[in-house]
Amino acid sequence: MVQFDLPLEQLRTYRNPRPAPPGLAEYWDRTLEESRAAAGPVRTERVDAGLRTVTCDDVSFPGFAGEPVRAWWLVPDGVADPGTDGGRPVVVEFLGYGGGRGLPHERLIWASHGFAQLVVDSRGQGGIWNTGDTPDPHGSAAGSVGLLTKGVDHPDHLYYRRLLTDAALAVDAVAHLPGADPSRIATVGHSQGGGLALAAAALNPAVAAVGARAPFLCGIARAVEVTDAEPYGDLARYLAVHRTRVEEVLAVLDHVDVSFLTPRLTCPTWISVGLADAICPPSGIFGAINAIEAVAPEVRTWPYGGHEAGGAHDDAHLAGWLADRLRRAAAGPETLPAKLPTQGQP
Repeated sequence: MVQFDLPLEQLRTYRNPRPAPPGLAEYWDRTLEESRAAAGPVRTERVDAGLRTVTCDDVSFPGFAGEPVRAWWLVPDGVADPGTDGGRPVVVEFLGYGGGRGLPHERLIWASHGFAQLVVDSRGQGGIWNTGDTPDPHGSAAGSVGLLTKGVDHPDHLYYRRLLTDAALAVDAVAHLPGADPSRIATVGHSQGGGLALAAAALNPAVAAVGARAPFLCGIARAVEVTDAEPYGDLARYLAVHRTRVEEVLAVLDHVDVSFLTPRLTCPTWISVGLADAICPPSGIFGAINAIEAVAPEVRTWPYGGHEAGGAHDDAHLAGWLADRLRRAAAGPETLPAKLPTQGQP
């Protein structure tokens, strides 16, 4: 795949042309308030996963409407965190479209870098590339086969309302987990997981840093115009059938569009973009980047990168970036730089 979207010079100033939905802040404040009011306890159970360098707990925490969400809690053995008196810095990891938390040994990258790692299951997913253990007990009006069209009859019915709420409340759950320093929490993810990481950081002020690679759910209306790759292709097929409801459906989906949430970000932010990404088009992602108002995000661009963006190179860079930002968080609040133009990958 070659570059197909706007030139980088235009991407650096591109903004989502759609207005944010009226009452969006109240919509999300109400959603989180209602779910927190219904929350039960966070439960943990030690699991012998055959791992020699980390301990593993099977976690259940209250997500949307207090419903249980499963996760793995992976904590490196040895010294808790050299140079501090508290627990370890935490990375909350969210997963890509169609996959679940799988088995503990499959998701060790952040624990291997010394972080306590919460691997959050995705409700109702786990049938495409990995297994999941969290059901989604909600039905919805008729939709297409994918997740984007679930609940598009009303903002309150959206599948992604539930999933983004789970992501924000996973950050709440970390404070109850053994070995965690709740003052040093980062959210990370790739693709769908990247969108969830940004949303969790925007919706939960306890997040101290966020890293997102090729994030999904950014500029949904733009993405469905410029790509027919899945999962946006599934939405395009739905709109082709429901041709008289196009604007109505897109207005509903605006409630879970991450480009309308990133203005709420106040923590250090890292985002990687593949300029040849047909699955999560660069213009949608830059619309989310350029909407960030309080901080100057670190943006890495890969001219020939597809949906993997920088792949393993991104992971290696992000590990160091997170260690630095969470180390600063341990020292107390810092003055973040004013927003500057985004920088390309050297």
